[in-house]
Amino acid sequence: MSRFTGWALPALALAACAPSTQITTDLEAAPPPPATATVDANPTRNAYFGDVHVHTSNSFDAYIFGVRATPDDAYRFAKGEAIRHPAGYDIKLAGPPLDFLAVTDHGEYLGVVPAMDTPSSPLSQTALAQSVFGADATDPGTSFLRVGMTVVTGQEIEEIYDRDLIDSVWAATINSAENNNEPGKFTAFSGYEFTSMLPVPGDGPAAAANLHRNVIFRGEAPARLFSTLDSTNPEDLWAWMEAQRAEGREVLAIPHNSNASNGQMFALQTYKGKPLTADYATTRMRNEPLVEVSQVKGTSETAPSLSPNDEWADFEQYEFFIGSTVKSTPSAGDFVRPAYKAGLALQETEGFNPFKFGLISSSDTHVAAASLVEEFHWGKTPQDGASPEARRSVPPNGAKTWEGAEDPSTRRQITATQFSSSGLAGVWAESNTREAIFDAMRRKETFGTSGPRMKVRFFAGLNYTPDMLDSAALLETAYADGVPMGGQLEKVSGETAPGFLVWAIRDPLSAPLQRAQVVKVWSDGGETHETIHDVACSGGAVPDATTHRCPDNGASVDISDCSTEPGTGASELKTYWQDPDFAPDLEAAYYVRVLENPTCRWSTWDAVRAGTPPNPELPVTLQERAWSSPIWYAGYSGE
Repeated sequence: MSRFTGWALPALALAACAPSTQITTDLEAAPPPPATATVDANPTRNAYFGDVHVHTSNSFDAYIFGVRATPDDAYRFAKGEAIRHPAGYDIKLAGPPLDFLAVTDHGEYLGVVPAMDTPSSPLSQTALAQSVFGADATDPGTSFLRVGMTVVTGQEIEEIYDRDLIDSVWAATINSAENNNEPGKFTAFSGYEFTSMLPVPGDGPAAAANLHRNVIFRGEAPARLFSTLDSTNPEDLWAWMEAQRAEGREVLAIPHNSNASNGQMFALQTYKGKPLTADYATTRMRNEPLVEVSQVKGTSETAPSLSPNDEWADFEQYEFFIGSTVKSTPSAGDFVRPAYKAGLALQETEGFNPFKFGLISSSDTHVAAASLVEEFHWGKTPQDGASPEARRSVPPNGAKTWEGAEDPSTRRQITATQFSSSGLAGVWAESNTREAIFDAMRRKETFGTSGPRMKVRFFAGLNYTPDMLDSAALLETAYADGVPMGGQLEKVSGETAPGFLVWAIRDPLSAPLQRAQVVKVWSDGGETHETIHDVACSGGAVPDATTHRCPDNGASVDISDCSTEPGTGASELKTYWQDPDFAPDLEAAYYVRVLENPTCRWSTWDAVRAGTPPNPELPVTLQERAWSSPIWYAGYSGE
């Protein structure tokens, strides 16, 4: 018997009981909208916020969970309209509309499950469809598990694998992006998710390591997508992307949930266990210039066991493999900071770096709409969004205390407590157009946030000076004389350290900023290191010269009602910084992390509204944050 027989069964069984709804999306492709006038461009670039990881009813898992929202619904939500949550209430962005969005439904069986539930479709007459949706279905969860299993094995179920139908739903997805794209106002990208997974060895409950990627097209998308049912190997996806690029279709992929990859996302070997090479590194970075650092299933920056000297390394840690009750053990191949270190060591010892990626965040919502804001969290799926009790943020059965509360009985309740209201993608681009935003992602001038729309800029240059901060031409000079986030700083022959410019602006609808940090990683003879410097403190405070930490800024949270005292929290943090330990002959990378003042986590907000204590197993507060893409420094070789 397969070890995966019970994989994700409780959630699927629960979801399969959702009311059946027929397909309502028109699968006939319509012509794209007419071309619009030229959009004005800002040469020093604007911050744009969006989400490039969104699932609708066309995803096989979302549909069985009970989701009926279409790609058009997802775009309506992103543009500021209210849509209906599957649990039966209206949801709307708490802030202004997003600037860009990509609907990224699973490429595997795209639109097939809705067709299985549509009486007019031939797929509804198949034995599998009848076992899931038929009147005589007795165990729909177990039946549907067969579909999810093929994502792991890469072996399609022939009776429902209708490639013509998948192509037509993909065409409709592309058409939805075309119809919702409004250059200068709102950008809609064509995209999908490549859902690769690897079985986790062991004799216990089934689990699979996450190797998912979101595939995003700059403009034209092909008529047929490439999914794990074509190959589970991400390197084969890259080859397909190279072929698309050769035909004039620019495309990139964004890995996500490396935190649940069992060390495989940033492994020091290929998918087939071969040594890494310079060609591998070049190919990977051409196709995957970004990695998703934060989303609803946790943060992939680092973990306390991997960064024991980082007081903020425990932020929104997701402990499970995807779709499983099995807990994962953090390893260096799971997180971006250790990957940066490993890449620098490879650069120093082998002459290539396969992990020179920028950072971005997105949501991975499976209800076509990301909550983003802790106060208004509606979960990842219909089940999590049904009630606070369903996501275990309040005691079960209407109790007002956690004393004697029984352990949750389903996987969904176990994992939902660790779901986040994250995340949001930020880019610095000349205009709100597909071309400008995609090109920003390509050059890695990107940042990710845990939900708030804080703006983060990061530059480095050999000729920067502190007086630049007060210059009206700051940005022009920063670009002309240095590099922005995502860039490579040239080697220096002397001992003078380069100058870094760090600039963060708060989200006016979120908490004030507490501190801005520079995270440095470097390699010395193949041995890697990391350190964190607070470089800007709220209230004009100065970091301690020994600890490199800001003093307490006096901010606090009243857990009884989630009200806050801002202390010296800032609306803006802006500074010039030089690395006091700069070594011109060592490979290094630097990225910025910005922290807000503490606020209530979503689970605490739920408890406050219910008049109960917060779940004692969960963090009561958190510090929302943003992460910039790194700036790399290539050690001087003396040549």
